[in-house]
Amino acid sequence: MPEGDTVFRTADKLRTALEGKVLTRCDVRVPRFAAVDLSGQTVDEVLSRGKHLFIRVGAASIHSHLKMDGAWIIGRVRAPAYKIRIVLETPDSRASGIDLGVLEVLDRATDMTTVEHLGPDLLGEDWSAQTAAANLVADPDRPLAEALLDQRVMAGVGNVFANELCFVFGLLPGTAVAQLSDPVRLATRAQ
Repeated sequence: MPEGDTVFRTADKLRTALEGKVLTRCDVRVPRFAAVDLSGQTVDEVLSRGKHLFIRVGAASIHSHLKMDGAWIIGRVRAPAYKIRIVLETPDSRASGIDLGVLEVLDRATDMTTVEHLGPDLLGEDWSAQTAAANLVADPDRPLAEALLDQRVMAGVGNVFANELCFVFGLLPGTAVAQLSDPVRLATRAQ
């Protein structure tokens, strides 16, 4: 599963390709949202929150999560058509969502309720090592790697970072959180 930094960089690429531009094509290939057509509207904003991506267009917000195999590709796509979940085009660019684990079109006014349960975002404006550390030690008997993967603790840590953090701190992934001597230091290192 992609780490939060991958999603953050993906949002930056989408921002460059789409933000401030008028959509000439909006092809959503998810049955529930297949009738949604945002063509003719301007992409106002692209943002990430943990491992979630939001593309805000007028009153709508396209929410996606890459899960294990998903990707957003800018330009030509070399994937079978059945893997493409969405295509967004502007006069000079094309963004395609491939194998997205989550793809939905939300009301922009309430789109952040989807991610309000997440802990502080490692790369977000709400980052707080103290809050992340407090979340981490809230369940002292929990295995450390499991706690690190819990996005309610801190948003953006995936399998690679969770296991690397355990290694860097000299702890087995199954070690209880209570064994961690300096949770703020670990949260700071995670960021």
